[in-house]
Amino acid sequence: MNVDGRRARVRVTGTVQGVGFRPYVYRLAGELSLGGFVLNDAHGVLIEVEGSAAVVDRFLERLPSEAPPLAVLERVVVEERSASGDAEFAIRESVGGETPDAPVTPDSATCEDCLRELFDRTDRRFRYPFINCTNCGPRFTIVRGVPYDRPLTTMASFTMCAACRAEYEDPADRRFHAQPNACPECGPSVRLIGLSTGASDPLSATVTALASGAIVAIKGIGGYHLACLAADQRAVAALRARKHREDKPFALMAPSVAAAESLVSLGPWARALMTGPERPIVLAPRLPSAPVAESVAPGAPELGVMLPYSPLHHLLVTDVGETLVMTSANVSDEPIAYRDDDALERLRGIADLFLVHDRPIQTRTDDSVVRAVPKAATTERHPIITVLRRSRGYVPSALSLPGAGAPRPLLACGAELKNTFCLARGTRAWVSHHIGDLENYETLRSFTDGIEHFGRLFAVEPELVAHDLHPEYLSTKYALDLDGVELIAVQHHHAHLAACLAEYGEAGPALGAIFDGTGYGPDGTVWGGELLLGDVRSFRRVGSLLPVALPGGERAIRQPWRMACSWLSAAIDGEPDLPASLAPRVDRKAWAHVRRLSLTGTAAPATTSMGRLFDAIAALAGIRAEVNYEGQAAIELEAASDPNERGSYPIAVRGGTDSPLVIDARETILAVAADVRAGEPPGVIARRFHRTIAHASVEACVELAAAHGIEVVVLSGGVFQSRLLLESVWSALTAAGLRVLVPERLPVNDGGIAYGQAAVAAALLA
Repeated sequence: MNVDGRRARVRVTGTVQGVGFRPYVYRLAGELSLGGFVLNDAHGVLIEVEGSAAVVDRFLERLPSEAPPLAVLERVVVEERSASGDAEFAIRESVGGETPDAPVTPDSATCEDCLRELFDRTDRRFRYPFINCTNCGPRFTIVRGVPYDRPLTTMASFTMCAACRAEYEDPADRRFHAQPNACPECGPSVRLIGLSTGASDPLSATVTALASGAIVAIKGIGGYHLACLAADQRAVAALRARKHREDKPFALMAPSVAAAESLVSLGPWARALMTGPERPIVLAPRLPSAPVAESVAPGAPELGVMLPYSPLHHLLVTDVGETLVMTSANVSDEPIAYRDDDALERLRGIADLFLVHDRPIQTRTDDSVVRAVPKAATTERHPIITVLRRSRGYVPSALSLPGAGAPRPLLACGAELKNTFCLARGTRAWVSHHIGDLENYETLRSFTDGIEHFGRLFAVEPELVAHDLHPEYLSTKYALDLDGVELIAVQHHHAHLAACLAEYGEAGPALGAIFDGTGYGPDGTVWGGELLLGDVRSFRRVGSLLPVALPGGERAIRQPWRMACSWLSAAIDGEPDLPASLAPRVDRKAWAHVRRLSLTGTAAPATTSMGRLFDAIAALAGIRAEVNYEGQAAIELEAASDPNERGSYPIAVRGGTDSPLVIDARETILAVAADVRAGEPPGVIARRFHRTIAHASVEACVELAAAHGIEVVVLSGGVFQSRLLLESVWSALTAAGLRVLVPERLPVNDGGIAYGQAAVAAALLA
């Protein structure tokens, strides 16, 4: 025993299980000739090291700075212990039996070391579609429980061969305790279903089929994709027809960054997002020369491009040598297929062939979607990173709740569209993967199954349940049907505001410009163009878009021409005639009926929805009278915008001192109608409108911030998915001296609502 011997107990919390942290500690301790042990338990990693005081100090200094690439250390707590004379260092068995508190790791893209082996003819895993190590591979999608050990994953049924077992048990090996570790001798395998004669090499046969124009269902990490050649118009059009997906853009998988840059304009930050271990779909401005079929993304200003993230994807795109459409395998509006029997049943009328494998997927998980929006007219190099869908690669990383967090375990049920849920305990909040729109049984089942799974993984038995105010949301009905829990209703737009503040750890108060399509207001009307003053606990409405009729309720969302009629009815004296731009697409009797609804208020609730105003302009400009997916009219309106146009329309911003401020767009509507009659191109109208809303938003926020002594402005809600609007408003507010917060770790759309609900509920309880 050293005379100056020291023993330290080190508690490490964060993302430290399943990422090679224990072998890293083992190697570091060995290099420094320290004794002791390291183990996984329910709370993270526990280490005890013993040696000379100076060497233990060096160990503690190096521990966080040299950690494995996928490790995220949240806290390192050191306690002194009595020296016991340990000269050897060991990795001990995981300890169970306590309440789990260790984060489960997200799935991670294939690392460079595994890629080299994948294409090395001399390696025993040459072209093996399931190669992985502690630095990469599936995690969340295969885990069934914690601690994260092989028996609690979907790899439990695969018994490792002697060679794989030796790697798995060798702390010096890159595959030490890599739970999905396998090879062609002992691991999962692929097969191709659909060829009458069978295929001796399923991958080669798949590549041949894709090259000949086939549509192939491919089982991936979190579910099935439907793939075809992106440049093959006939194949892409067939895929659209079979999926019943008329216009919504398809995601693309490019073989390399160079191939991606032939499709879209990538700045350094977008490139960094695309090549990160999360491997999301990155939305970026499409290049006019992009070599893809027109049917890939009709009318869209951007393409969604990702790089291969699993060994199977790498093999396919390398062999094909071209960009593939790689879209979620489902029929329109259904969740993605992830179980083999379900996929074969649901996709048999869509896919010509099925490339499947026998490693089960525990949790279906869509690809994540992100975007990097430059901050125009500022010196800041860091763009605004916006998340449109947070799922594979990011989930289930925990977020913090502000302050003391949740004093009791809670569940937040989220919204109806782009649903996620959130479970919270203490200061940790686990926001789920993207569930989707709760509009059918299959998606609702995915929602309820997901809540049960997260509850098991993170040991959360909710005592408190937060939900949206809207009584007809299926997420609200689920909450109201639960027994033995306390319920807290959270207003939709307050949840948006609270989510952003909580993400940044801001106490507030702040001014929130929350612009979206639909949210149930406490006054019983449909909100959506809101200016809120508040913090995580409470809010008050200090302004909004002028309310107009929503003729036909939900039908007005699917038929933007109805909102054009409503806004025209609000803007003129008398009854507006059917505009020439809509005459070929709208029946005159239907127009007259909707006009009556708008003027009388019959079956036409009042709405302040900014999203519906964008719909109205898209319809008036002749761009989109009816939509096939949510947000389509606004997306195509932005796509049409003429970048050279510098004009704008009149718009009134009034009130705001003793009464709520109102953004009154009636003059805007009349000016747009006049431009339409004068034959102005849709692109000019679209750009003028975007500039108008940006100017009005900035004027309203600056005025209200000054009136209430506020320095922080939150921009959130689905309307701020518009790159053009977000960039313009952010830059102008920043130039006005305000600090602007935009959600970056969670979606700006309704995918962030659940976390906001959890933050509000926790704050109210505290």
